[in-house]
Amino acid sequence: MRIRRSVSRFFGVLVLPALCLAVVSYFGSYAIWGDRGILALRDTNAELSLQQQQLAQLQDNRARLEHRIGLMEKNGADPDLVEELARTELMTAAPNQVAVSRNGR
Repeated sequence: MRIRRSVSRFFGVLVLPALCLAVVSYFGSYAIWGDRGILALRDTNAELSLQQQQLAQLQDNRARLEHRIGLMEKNGADPDLVEELARTELMTAAPNQVAVSRNGR
């Protein structure tokens, strides 16, 4: 009887700490190696910096296009811009001029 009580007390004392250790180990390993863990944070930060660079490029491109559109929308459109667009699109020139197409357009 005494041995049974001491054995059950022994396992009772060890089961709770072992269970707590298992739970802490599981969540701790997930916090380090999991999908949203510390190691994944470096990859996420690298991807974020790439996305921010792309966003900055797109914003610069948009600002440039908005400026060109603004030049064309005013009451008196910028004559230089209108001529540039016409020459680019129509590939026409004055009688003594040579039109050279640009690559990518």
